[in-house]
Amino acid sequence: MKDFSYYAPTEVVFGKESEEQVARLVKKYGGTKVLVHYGGQSAIRSGLLVKICNLLQEAGIEYVKLGGVVPNPRLSLAQKGIELCRQEGIDFILAVGGGSVIDSCKCIAYGVPYEGNVWDFYLGKAKATAMLPLAAVLTIPAAGSEMSESSVITNEEGDVKLGYSNNLSRPKFAIMNPCRTFTLPPYQIAAGVTDMMMHTMERYFTKDDDMDLTTDLAEAMLRSMKNAVFAVLKNPEDYRYRAQIMWGGSLMHNGLTGCGVEEDWSTHQLEHELSGMFDVTHGAGLAAMWPSWARYVMHENLSRFVRFAVNVMDVPNDFTDPEGTALKGIEAMERFYHAIGMPINIKELIGRDITDAEIKEMTRKCSRDYQRTCGGLKALKAEDMQAIYQMARG
Repeated sequence: MKDFSYYAPTEVVFGKESEEQVARLVKKYGGTKVLVHYGGQSAIRSGLLVKICNLLQEAGIEYVKLGGVVPNPRLSLAQKGIELCRQEGIDFILAVGGGSVIDSCKCIAYGVPYEGNVWDFYLGKAKATAMLPLAAVLTIPAAGSEMSESSVITNEEGDVKLGYSNNLSRPKFAIMNPCRTFTLPPYQIAAGVTDMMMHTMERYFTKDDDMDLTTDLAEAMLRSMKNAVFAVLKNPEDYRYRAQIMWGGSLMHNGLTGCGVEEDWSTHQLEHELSGMFDVTHGAGLAAMWPSWARYVMHENLSRFVRFAVNVMDVPNDFTDPEGTALKGIEAMERFYHAIGMPINIKELIGRDITDAEIKEMTRKCSRDYQRTCGGLKALKAEDMQAIYQMARG
């Protein structure tokens, strides 16, 4: 078991009508002039954006709005937000949306007090030592960014998608009303659950087998999300299971399921190049990559893949054939992905065959020009990355 430090400072306000508390919470955490950051038209059509702005105004809190966040949030919009915050004297940032909006807020919050280019943090050239405080009114459960230290931004110059993690970026509070997720389309629900499950799977597949409580928690969360997603796809207004998914998305990426173990994150790193190149939905990209990664690395800790097959995917344990049991677990996960409308390879994801040149380019980017490895269960070199992309072609 690894020594660990667990830090989850975000105040969570969960339940029906929880957004009514937004002004009180902004004041509690020192906000006097707020950047309200959001995505496209859904926040407007639902009436949530107007409601949030009215609540701020009624409480005497000034605000400025900035919309336009898209999936795989863009650096150019974050840079626009940085300049807007400086011009307007913004002292607090409020995300109204899902993970992409929150990640864009984090990038803006990093950039306002920084004299250089905020992209420096994502390139690893600098470490943030100050940032504006931020919070979230969550509308799309998936990324877990509302409680995590992580953010991911896409730089349009070169279609490069990079992440940066710093505990400074954990939101001050997160408001979660499951009713605000009732209108999400089925594909977005499925991709979101895939993403949140992968946040725990990236921690679950480890060489560390001696932190039983963390492992048990991870397995319970994964089983819960499997059950909940089918209930919600069948009945979009099932509050009970919407609530499980919304809370699960936060718990599966606030560090809890990684306590005491070495984490992996290879599937995320490999997928970032997919969504950077093809602008695909992140969760769907993870589903397309994971089965090939799993088959490639499973012998690094075969017993862990057997345990996943049996305890999460309900595969009978053939004690005479652990490799066969592990493979059946991967196959069961593929069936689960298909059952909720997710792809299991790149061809299904992008709708065509990927070229050798595209695989080579993704490998170059993922390996940072062949200079780095990624992964904890198995440290993937460039040749490993290329082999997994090849396996995932479909």
